[in-house]
Amino acid sequence: MTAPVLIVGAGPTGLTAACALWDLGVPCRVVDRRPGPGTAPKGLVLWSGALECLRRLGVSEALADAALPLAGASYWSRGRRTGAVRFGKLEDTAFPGPLCVPQPVTERALHERLTELGGTVEWDTEVLSVTVDRGGPAESATVTLRSATGEQTVTVPWLVAADGARSLVRDSVGIPFEGHTFDRTFLIGDGRLDGAGTEAEVQHHITPDGVLVIVPQPDGHRVFFDTEPDGRTAPPSVELLQRLLDERGPGGLRLYDVRWSSRFRVHAKVAPRFREGPVLLAGDAVHAHTTAGGQGLNTGVQDGYDVGWKLAAVVRGCDPALLDSYEAERRPASVRAVRNGDQQTRMWLLRNPLARTLRDTVMRGLSAAGLLEKKALPVLAQLDLDHSGSPAVADLAGAAAAPRALRPGRRAPDLPLAPVHATTETSLHAHLAAGRHTLLVYGDGEAGRRAARAWTALRERGAEDTARVLWIRPADTGGGDVPPAGAGFAVVRETDTRGGARAPWCAYVRPDGVVAARSGADGLDALLARVPSRPPLAAPAPAVRH
Repeated sequence: MTAPVLIVGAGPTGLTAACALWDLGVPCRVVDRRPGPGTAPKGLVLWSGALECLRRLGVSEALADAALPLAGASYWSRGRRTGAVRFGKLEDTAFPGPLCVPQPVTERALHERLTELGGTVEWDTEVLSVTVDRGGPAESATVTLRSATGEQTVTVPWLVAADGARSLVRDSVGIPFEGHTFDRTFLIGDGRLDGAGTEAEVQHHITPDGVLVIVPQPDGHRVFFDTEPDGRTAPPSVELLQRLLDERGPGGLRLYDVRWSSRFRVHAKVAPRFREGPVLLAGDAVHAHTTAGGQGLNTGVQDGYDVGWKLAAVVRGCDPALLDSYEAERRPASVRAVRNGDQQTRMWLLRNPLARTLRDTVMRGLSAAGLLEKKALPVLAQLDLDHSGSPAVADLAGAAAAPRALRPGRRAPDLPLAPVHATTETSLHAHLAAGRHTLLVYGDGEAGRRAARAWTALRERGAEDTARVLWIRPADTGGGDVPPAGAGFAVVRETDTRGGARAPWCAYVRPDGVVAARSGADGLDALLARVPSRPPLAAPAPAVRH
């Protein structure tokens, strides 16, 4: 068979989408014009939201083993410390702080996971053209590919474009890229830095001539500067990086063993549309970020996971209208991330003395009050995204019985749970980490019987590989009848009784951990209808080139 999804680009975004599809039983084809996985350590920081996506794909543990946990960030102006933020205090997540992981490590972990799931990447394969076909009973995309063995034209039901900021796919389908480019040139150097101290703290030294950012890495440091454009495109020399380090740093720092350096411009851009019929764009193809806050890689990973699970659901029987929620959810998240990075970069580049004094005063006040940690970190972590206006979430009849913390369109909170049957997990997040469509059924014995019927229906529909049912018993419920054991059907008991006794309720949580719908006890069938109903697909035959 031919894979129903073609992914163009095997960077972190494309690989995340591919792993999500294969993990949910939908094979895909992945092509990339590069000769192999990336080696340039462009993105460094993984925040909690992206790490939760990578946990669902089974790669977060390997990344954590290779990472350097970042302890905090500090801000300096006129040689004085004006603000500081401590990392590692985010609650309601398994990842309370950011990890420094060079991008090639992330790509390698995702590529290895894709291989384990049965997928491959066709390297040295370039897209020459893309057209959207609207004449048949269903839209499709026709793509011409070129590799070492010649050209091939294929027609696919769905195409995911993760081919970077210069996306040929985006240009081919006529989607513009809106925003601006900063009038500064930015320089990066990765190497070893003597005199930087031992704490894994990101330092921002903001001077009238420009900024210096120092980022600890697992094997050294990164230094980052902005300069006046001079027309040069070659990577900066060690001598230039050291001169800027001496001019802007605190003194006593020596850069050596530089293994990678780059000179580039930064952009703040977002495409007005993330989709053109069967073509869905993700990552740098639809949003370009400044380096501030390390948001580009993280936003791309979350794009990839979102488009991956939604395409898998549609291919396996969900209403194609589900894909309308992709742009509705991911574009606002991208706009916010790009805007925040843009504002932070503009703050770095202030030249007016009065504006700089005001900035430093505000920074001191926010830092002293703890507001930088309280307000800025959840935004950078991208754990607080609000999809309540999405067409893919809803409240059904009787939803008022569900806990207020389970809000449609918001990430499900973690809840302590006591294992009862067919599970050893002790929290809701541990259950949701599997990245499956999950039905939560709360109540006594009758709720359990409903849950058992729902699980039977899912198994009969061939969805037991992508769905789970979790029966949550009230804390004061006795032993009662236990449904038959079976992978994917677990029984737990609530342990937090502060809300008092509640009426039975049900909820559907998407693979991305977002609450999609809530209902009363009688709404379980309506929630069940949201779960993909077709059995898993067979893996496609190897691609034939012509």
